[in-house]
Amino acid sequence: MLFIKGRTNIFEKIQTSLDSKKKYIWFHFASLGEFEQGRPVLEKIKQQYPTKSIVITFFSPSGYEVRKNYPLADAVFYLPLDTAKNAKKLISAINPELVIFTKYEFWYHYFKRLNSLEIPLFIISAIFRRDQVFFKWYGGLHRTILSFVDFFFVQNEESKNLLSSLGLQNASVSGDTRFDRVAENALAPNKIDLIEKFCKSSPVMIAGSTWMEDEQLLKHLILPNPGWKFIIAPHEIDDKHIAEVQQMIPLATKYSTLGNQDQNSQVLIIDNIGLLSSIYQYGSIAYIGGGFGAGIHNTLEAAAFGLPVIFGPRYDKFQEAKDLIDLRAAISIKDQHELMEAFHRFSKDQTVGIISKDYVSAKKGSTDQIVQYLSRYL
Repeated sequence: MLFIKGRTNIFEKIQTSLDSKKKYIWFHFASLGEFEQGRPVLEKIKQQYPTKSIVITFFSPSGYEVRKNYPLADAVFYLPLDTAKNAKKLISAINPELVIFTKYEFWYHYFKRLNSLEIPLFIISAIFRRDQVFFKWYGGLHRTILSFVDFFFVQNEESKNLLSSLGLQNASVSGDTRFDRVAENALAPNKIDLIEKFCKSSPVMIAGSTWMEDEQLLKHLILPNPGWKFIIAPHEIDDKHIAEVQQMIPLATKYSTLGNQDQNSQVLIIDNIGLLSSIYQYGSIAYIGGGFGAGIHNTLEAAAFGLPVIFGPRYDKFQEAKDLIDLRAAISIKDQHELMEAFHRFSKDQTVGIISKDYVSAKKGSTDQIVQYLSRYL
């Protein structure tokens, strides 16, 4: 299991990766999604302060395994588990001049140790909701964790007001750095020749980060729409799940085996990591997975390319999804019938994609606000 294997002899790896005479800027991300969210801040800092050294830690394999060789970082490794002993050893090894965590990550021992050493700690793109443990009568320990943070850059006024209700005034509404990231990606996406040849001139539906519940609905769109091509990028790409998708959609071709003889296939399954954010450039409509599980995945990557988006019913924790629905550039569906209706509506209306793209563009600018504030520490 990568979660355990990646942390085996972790401090030996850390000590051999870092220069004990240097100070580092430490970025921590839970997973790949949070990395992409915080990436604009990291890259802006490196651009403005090229001599600064950067360390990245990840909690989950989904971030570390994809970005372990990220070129702007001096070192990338797993975050050791949150204990007082580990916090002391890790912070001593990194010797950070400042620390930046993204969105949701709150670790008691790490935060307490940083606070006791007076090392500035910032949370970027943070978002808070009233139902979180911080705001419950029994959330005292979690409120203590928040007290260790020097400054919160939050996504919305609600988050700022919730922090204020706890007596925490050290916050500003800077928005969500994901908008900067997806807008930048849409300006200069990586071209993928095989995908381009597969799509040809057909309209294409891109289904991103799908789960089985999503895929079972999507299969019903394929045969009734022979003029369309479909690209499905499952969230889980292990051999077992890819085989299940292929069994469900027998005529589908895998990206890893895509050749000239497969260019006339109607369905392509993406069975590797890292392509999805660029694949959206070839789409006409996007379906975003996860809405029948814990919650939808990233809608903004698709919206940045001017795609209307469709997703399942569990989107209440995602402000951008609510915004896109209000703008009529997104539709939430709960069954096969509603998916068919949403698909046909978006396939006939070419204007909604422009609304999606304009929405993303209007929300840019969070990164500049954050880096301007952090510059006083650099």
